Amino acid sequence: MSFHIVLYQPEIPYNTGNIARTCAATQTPLHIIRPMGFSTDDRMLKRAGCDYWHAVEIHYYDSLEELLSKYKGHRFFFVETKAPRLYTDVKYRDGDFFVFGKETNGIPQDILEQHRDTWVRIPMSTEHVRSLNLSNTAAIMVYEALRQVSFFDLQ
Repeated sequence: MSFHIVLYQPEIPYNTGNIARTCAATQTPLHIIRPMGFSTDDRMLKRAGCDYWHAVEIHYYDSLEELLSKYKGHRFFFVETKAPRLYTDVKYRDGDFFVFGKETNGIPQDILEQHRDTWVRIPMSTEHVRSLNLSNTAAIMVYEALRQVSFFDLQ
């Protein structure tokens, strides 16, 4: 039983490392869409993930289409700041995927338009901040989904 985190072309190794740590703690598979803005051998990536890389189920893809075709029948939620629906308005189910875009410009608009029904956002003040940190957003999403299913077997 699990949810899934998808990083669409991540650019910052610390964010990916922190997300990997969250994945290890929650038994959440991590899916990465290439290209990445860093090497998986990057010292900062390993440092951010601490000693948890062995506990992360990680998969790499060359395109979002490759991932979507592999997991037909699953639900994919695209997390972006301008989505019309709040993330708390959704009842999540085992096997759902949460897709996060690049740190610099998010998920491309054409992809979002194709998935308008599953586009969600975390509320925040945009007066001084354009977005939350990617690793914080991923943690918020996966823990809300886990809360809704009574945290599966997590202690």
